[in-house]
Amino acid sequence: MIKTFRHNSLQRFFEAVMTRMHNPPHPGEVLREYLGYITITEATVKLGVNRVTLSRVVSGASGVSAVMAYSLAQAFGTSAEMWAGMQMQSGPDPCTSTQLNRAWKTRKTRRSEPKR
Repeated sequence: MIKTFRHNSLQRFFEAVMTRMHNPPHPGEVLREYLGYITITEATVKLGVNRVTLSRVVSGASGVSAVMAYSLAQAFGTSAEMWAGMQMQSGPDPCTSTQLNRAWKTRKTRRSEPKR
């Protein structure tokens, strides 16, 4: 059975899940299509989230948190599991993971240094 969707990114997500694609779309790509011609500022008012946070998700610089997934589900009539599932399918970027580990080590080192 071939399933068709109104949004191309949602179609890509469905195909990614069904075929275990190596590069599934980021939830921000799907969100961008859901927003259509609505600006980020207008969307933040309707969603009740921070403008910078939503902008980072749409641009792909940040992932979808549980709270954001719930807000998106309420606004678009989808499920929070769908948005969280997309985030899990897109997975963490190895480069970002390395940067986070490096930042964590730096933070731990700074905390252990005596204050001057």
